[in-house]
Amino acid sequence: MIERIVSTGQASPPGFWYDQAWSEWVLVLSGSAGLLLEDEPTPRELKRGDYLLIPAGRRHRVEWTDATEPTLWLAVHFVPQPPARNQG
Repeated sequence: MIERIVSTGQASPPGFWYDQAWSEWVLVLSGSAGLLLEDEPTPRELKRGDYLLIPAGRRHRVEWTDATEPTLWLAVHFVPQPPARNQG
């Protein structure tokens, strides 16, 4: 699934973590955001042109999005396929 997300200063609620059964690739098209992965000490700052692959099951949250301009995200949600087996 491909999703267009527009954020205007939003963040994840306190204590809330996304924990998805699918992988997600995100690209910031405009604005900026802070995305925190559960096992990292500080949020990653994503700006225009930055992208990130979040593997299935990797807990994460949006710490902040730009309050002065909209942050436009492109998110691609997918279930990774196992590698093809060689049928030799």
